[in-house]
Amino acid sequence: MSDETVGSETPKRTAGAFDVRLVIALLIGVYGIVLTVLGLGFTSDADLAKADGLNINLVAGIGMLVFTALFLLWVKLRPLRVPVTDEDAEESDSASSQQS
Repeated sequence: MSDETVGSETPKRTAGAFDVRLVIALLIGVYGIVLTVLGLGFTSDADLAKADGLNINLVAGIGMLVFTALFLLWVKLRPLRVPVTDEDAEESDSASSQQS
């Protein structure tokens, strides 16, 4: 995790894997992949007749994958910054000195 100081503010670092947007994107992405595969390979004519000719699994799966892509883009462009407390700074200093 990278530390950075912005002006005279307290140092901040990115949340990384602890960003809840990544968890949401992962869950929606997995469901999107499953629905897309079901829509492409396992949809019968009876299923299409029930949905008035619309392959709803395929449409919903692609929609979820687009949603996932937008969430990942959001995480990449606007990373969540959390302030570094004194305790965190001391822990990272002691960890880096032990590794050397």
